[in-house]
Amino acid sequence: MATFNLKINGQSKQVDVDEDTPLLWVLRDHLGLVGTKFSCGIAQCGSCTVHIDGTATFSCVTPVSSLEGTEITTIEGLSEKGDHPVQKAWEEIDVAQCGYCQAGQIMQAAAFLKENPSPSMEEIDDAMNRNICRCGTYHKIREAVALASKSN
Repeated sequence: MATFNLKINGQSKQVDVDEDTPLLWVLRDHLGLVGTKFSCGIAQCGSCTVHIDGTATFSCVTPVSSLEGTEITTIEGLSEKGDHPVQKAWEEIDVAQCGYCQAGQIMQAAAFLKENPSPSMEEIDDAMNRNICRCGTYHKIREAVALASKSN
């Protein structure tokens, strides 16, 4: 075990874990930040997406040992009151069905829109292709990302 100093959602956190522990499990099991979901565990579905220095990253395969000195943002830290433009668009379009993938979808969309604030529909599709929705609400996800892009 080793001690790691992490900056998560603007706060310094210290955790004692094995160096190969995935960030996902540090967040969920050691810090109680359960908004980031586990699904595939092999970086194929996007449910575990967080931001590392502003870049959408799969936390299920990101070892904690690689994160000291980085800024980590989870769904809990995206906005204080759930009022990020992507979160507001998600509500307005009523995207969620089961809701399981939504945190990862929102984190992917927020990082994408920060890099590309006025995307085409094709660019939205390409960017969101990394994240799987079990319920198949892709048309609503696309519509919400487009709406959020108009709010930026």
